[in-house]
Amino acid sequence: MSKKKKNEKKDPKVHEELKGFEFQINSFGEITSTKSVEEINKFLNKNVKDKKLKDRKDLDE
Repeated sequence: MSKKKKNEKKDPKVHEELKGFEFQINSFGEITSTKSVEEINKFLNKNVKDKKLKDRKDLDE
C-alpha cells in the first residue's frame, strides 16, 4: 500500500469569483484578507440562499 505524501500542496477547488482569495490571522487575532468584506458579502448574497428567510412571504426578491 502506498502512503500519501504530506508535503503536496494542492489548490482547493473554488468558485471562479473567489480565485486568489486568501486570509490570515495575525498575532493580534485580526483577520486580514485579499478581498474586502464588501466584496465577500456581495458574493455571498448572490450565491447563498438564507435558510431563515426562505419561508417568509413578506420578502420578495
